[in-house]
Amino acid sequence: MFCRWDYQLMMENATFCIVPRGRRLGSFRFLEALQAGCIPVLLSNGWELPFGEVIDWGKATVCTDERLLLQVPDVVRSISKTRVHALRQHTQVLWENYFSSVEKIVMTTLEIIKDRINYHVARSYFVWNSHPGALLLLPQFSDVLRDFPFHWRHLGTSLKSNFTAIIYATMPIASASSSLSRLIKNVAKSSFASRIMVLWNGETAPPVVSKFPQVAVPVNIIQPPQKTISSRFHPHLLVQTDAILNLDEDVVLSTEEIDFAFKVWRSYPERIVGYPARSHYWDESKSCWRYTSKWTNEYSIILTGAAFYHRYYNYLYTYYLHSVLHKTVDQSQNCEDILMNFLVSHVTKLPPIKVTQRKNYKENVAMDGKMYPIPWNDPDHFIQRQACMTTFVEIFGYMPLIRSSLRLDPVLFKDPVSNLRKRYRKLELEGGK
Repeated sequence: MFCRWDYQLMMENATFCIVPRGRRLGSFRFLEALQAGCIPVLLSNGWELPFGEVIDWGKATVCTDERLLLQVPDVVRSISKTRVHALRQHTQVLWENYFSSVEKIVMTTLEIIKDRINYHVARSYFVWNSHPGALLLLPQFSDVLRDFPFHWRHLGTSLKSNFTAIIYATMPIASASSSLSRLIKNVAKSSFASRIMVLWNGETAPPVVSKFPQVAVPVNIIQPPQKTISSRFHPHLLVQTDAILNLDEDVVLSTEEIDFAFKVWRSYPERIVGYPARSHYWDESKSCWRYTSKWTNEYSIILTGAAFYHRYYNYLYTYYLHSVLHKTVDQSQNCEDILMNFLVSHVTKLPPIKVTQRKNYKENVAMDGKMYPIPWNDPDHFIQRQACMTTFVEIFGYMPLIRSSLRLDPVLFKDPVSNLRKRYRKLELEGGK
């Protein structure tokens, strides 16, 4: 009687996988073990492991003497559960960053060669061996590790205690009570606001600064060289803070909502932190990923028309993403927020974070005394976003978005206690908006 075993399933369920000497010095079993999250137990004396000059294989493998095969069981049994967990985790970091495709293997090779040539800007051993790896940490952005959102905890550094607001605007300022004027006032009231940049992308000439409300922080009008919706994620030189608050001109956020979201972001600077949320799901009937704006307990997208994120992602968005992704966004003048969420989740392998209970943007916006519908409720707008998601998944090669059910609220937010005990007292008035 024969027992049929699924080889891949056995690998995935195993904790340790023996990797003996193959026909040559190495063995294809090594990459199989990495892919399966199985800790490779190397039995090949003298084997120079791939990319060994930059990868610390001691964090992901167990090396033993091939002449002492019978001692292997005792060696692996002596490894603590905590160490086993760390080893298995690191196999996935290395597999995902450097070995999961031929393209990544080639790019890793080229990056090592580049570091050899330009040794003065070479990535450190720490960068190569921590998530998200050296392929995504472009040295042109900065040569200081604390400027990258992934490493601040490990380095023991602190983030700058302020933010730059970028408001994407297209509608003229009709009066001091316009949506844009009110938004500028609310942002400027925050003690953490360093600068407000109005990114003008309208068909008319930009408003003069004198039309803006007089506030205590600098307000700059920026005209992008190309009028595309992606210009809101351009790495502008005026942004000198770690944090960016990206806003649509029709967003209604109170100063307390802004302050609370910023404090949450400072604890999670590698993620997008914001208000209106959306999600994705697998459509079995169409065999594709779909976009949804239905209000559920889970989300995977935070709309960047009201969100904080690290300025490094503007750099990645502009210089790292495939040209087809930019073309898709620019042609539709839509989906830039979905693409930014794809990018951040792809890099971090983490979901965004939603704060407080705000669900939606306004359904209409006032201009020149009239109410105009905004695009969120337009069926064509929604169809475009479905098409964008299909294209993004094809270019990325997989679905990077991760669903989450976490929502962060202030302590004592809705509790029936004295209002004086509440840190953000006015947030309760914003409920359900």
